[in-house]
Amino acid sequence: MQGANLSAVTEFILLGFSTFPHLQLMFFLLFLLMYLFTLLGNLLIMTTIWREPSLHTPMYLFLCALSISEVLYTFAIIPRMLADLLSTNHSISFMACASQMFFSFTFGFTHAFLLTVMGYDRYVAICHPLRYNVLMSPHGCACLVAWSWVGGSVIGLVVTSTIFHLTFCGSNVIHHFGCHVQPLLKLTCGDIVSTVAMGVGLVCITAQLGCCLLILLSYAFIMTAILKIPSTEGRQKAFSTCASHLTVVVVHYGFASVIYLKPKGPQSLEIDTLMGTTYTVLTPFLSPIIFSLRNKELKNAMKKTFLSKLHPEKM
Repeated sequence: MQGANLSAVTEFILLGFSTFPHLQLMFFLLFLLMYLFTLLGNLLIMTTIWREPSLHTPMYLFLCALSISEVLYTFAIIPRMLADLLSTNHSISFMACASQMFFSFTFGFTHAFLLTVMGYDRYVAICHPLRYNVLMSPHGCACLVAWSWVGGSVIGLVVTSTIFHLTFCGSNVIHHFGCHVQPLLKLTCGDIVSTVAMGVGLVCITAQLGCCLLILLSYAFIMTAILKIPSTEGRQKAFSTCASHLTVVVVHYGFASVIYLKPKGPQSLEIDTLMGTTYTVLTPFLSPIIFSLRNKELKNAMKKTFLSKLHPEKM
């Protein structure tokens, strides 16, 4: 089967946004600006955390790792999408398609695992403050980040190897801007396709739902602890340390639910493509904005870093 697979299909055609011929230039400019902002925003966050000693804490270590995963996730998909918007040649080789799927799943699920780790960090900080330095030691934090990357890599490898060991037959046109699972499964044939589709979907939904439930559990304990704080000022201060993370979680899982839980039907390949941009382009675009605006400590550190570049003599 693997030999037949490789001999039958050597490349795919990404249909992308070609069904919107009059909007492709507008899409290119919009997505390019959003992508550049995503890169600059995450690079600014990473640089600020690196340069500011007061931010060398577990929470900001995890945020730095999250920014790295976000940059790599968007780099795996968006440059190719932008190139296709300006090109008439939308072909992608078999191996390039498999690589794109592997890296997008790896970095995407690493992102989800890191959000879960950040939720655990906030839980320990608020519910067990006296044990925080022990539970969130540098070695422990490094292990949590490493396991997040390992978990994302394992899911990326399992999903990609499963999909690309199927037999592709008939059309090689992918009705999407990237090598996503559902459009690729429509090009396969064989008796086990429906079983594979169910298995891959179960792995993805279980991982995402598991992360979401762990985050919700963390915040259930956090809210209980916050409500026990006697002063209003104390409650606001405790909640402010969670606001940016909680907002990003809502955005992340809100758009993820649109992708994974949308009704399956033949109705609209165009709508599927446009909906895919919410998770691929919009979520990474919003994340650095939320962390920059909702996290007062990070925002002040960014101002300090920016002003030191403009007026070094005043610093």
